[in-house]
Amino acid sequence: MAGQSARPLNGSFNKVPVLHSNQPETVVGTGILVNTAPGSAVVVHTGQQLRNAEFTFDGKFGIHIHHKYYPRDSRKLGNIRHRGLLTIAAIANNPTDSSIELKFDRGSVKNSFEAPYHSNKLMGVKPLGPRPWNTGPGDATAVQMLRGKLDRKLEDNIVIPPHTKKLVFTTQIPARGIANGLLSGTSNGPFQLAVVAAEGATSEKDLIAILNSGRLAPGRTYLNRISEIETGKVFSRVAGVAIGDHYTAKLNHDLKHGALHVPLTSTRKHHFGTREIQVNSLKTRMIDSAVNNVGTYGVRFDITLNLKGSGAHQLVLSHPAATDKKKPFTAFRGSIGIKIDDEYKEVHVGLRSGQSLPISELNLTTKSDNPVTISLVYPADNTPGHLLSVVPVEQYKQAIKNHEKVKQSKQPDTITKNYQAKPLTPKPIVKAKVVQMNKNSSKHRNHDKYDSIIYKRQLLPTESITHNSPVNIPPVLISSPSRNNVMPAAIIDPQRVNSSLRKHYNEAIKAQQQWLRQLQNR
Repeated sequence: MAGQSARPLNGSFNKVPVLHSNQPETVVGTGILVNTAPGSAVVVHTGQQLRNAEFTFDGKFGIHIHHKYYPRDSRKLGNIRHRGLLTIAAIANNPTDSSIELKFDRGSVKNSFEAPYHSNKLMGVKPLGPRPWNTGPGDATAVQMLRGKLDRKLEDNIVIPPHTKKLVFTTQIPARGIANGLLSGTSNGPFQLAVVAAEGATSEKDLIAILNSGRLAPGRTYLNRISEIETGKVFSRVAGVAIGDHYTAKLNHDLKHGALHVPLTSTRKHHFGTREIQVNSLKTRMIDSAVNNVGTYGVRFDITLNLKGSGAHQLVLSHPAATDKKKPFTAFRGSIGIKIDDEYKEVHVGLRSGQSLPISELNLTTKSDNPVTISLVYPADNTPGHLLSVVPVEQYKQAIKNHEKVKQSKQPDTITKNYQAKPLTPKPIVKAKVVQMNKNSSKHRNHDKYDSIIYKRQLLPTESITHNSPVNIPPVLISSPSRNNVMPAAIIDPQRVNSSLRKHYNEAIKAQQQWLRQLQNR
């Protein structure tokens, strides 16, 4: 973007309320995670009463859950066969005198068993298959939402009798695992939602009993940082109701005026100079929740770019790094739908921070506007603050070349990094006397063919040597290991070696010992 600027999309969110259950993200035991019914719940270890995120749904609504399970009992961490399980359940409450019906049109719930994440195979840009369940729970559910499908194991219709609570769905998380759920539906009347966690309990009766107990799940680590959350110094996770599950924007751009750059999932800190913040607000929240839905997890983005221009261009997704000093991380792992005219395709993108990836080629014509629509449901475990660009192919190639040059120039030469050259006065060459021993002598007759004798020459720190100086200092002897695999210690006299020499001797000894170990393992 050197010498260029980004344009705001000026899009908008719809008004659909969505329950987000992501705080605490890491669950360690049984209890309530979030509840929108009137009232409060208690933090067991402190006795503190926390007010519920009170909200009554009526009409269109959504649900998003994202939790990890790290049990307090370390024995439950176990191996695959003896690993503990945590049940996560969404429960609907009908407070009215009439039955309420919930209908779901799309949604998915996946855990680490059903959708393991294989990071090594999923970086870069790849075509998306019909069942991309190896992309992690967050992306697996987002794909179903992107395609407008409902998991077979989920009910598409639930009727809740008057003054009754009923399960909407359950899933189990293996210890050290993750579960993610996204649902979209409608109701024909008012109701409330809650999410609970249970170790061991799986029946509907048991799960509802946990909700009725009024006890919060342990692990709410942000309760002592409420003021920092409210001032924006700390970003907690979201436990509450956000307004908006769909962000739409349209933009016209003539490429003769230059490449196009627009923010995608921009935040207060990362808006690329546009001042546009694509973050939907929270209507209500738990006190230890983030103040808004900065992650925009589960929100669908549909961006239509009407482009004027001609020739080959690249549609590029980037995650600019705030600083080169930070270690790169996976900033986006998810699925994107791209519609060009009447053709539609889906790709999976694995993007690291500081990286730009071309996600589609665009062959533009001068006949009319070239509409391009980019669609994605933002998956959990990603970092917002992405940039979407349309650039000529040649400009993209040149940018990559420049980036590689800068990257190489920043890599310090190994020699200059470890040793700063200084003017040196030439010294006479010294040939050390090394005694050669017969490998077949009686002393080493029983050693195998890799046994050897290695010698090191030592000099006094103040020793003055001329070309004709006699070499009277005996070499240090380091013998190779015997058949009993005992590695003798190196013999170095600290009285005879200064700090610089000691460092070099230690490095040489370590290298030699590593070489000997490799010989033994042949």
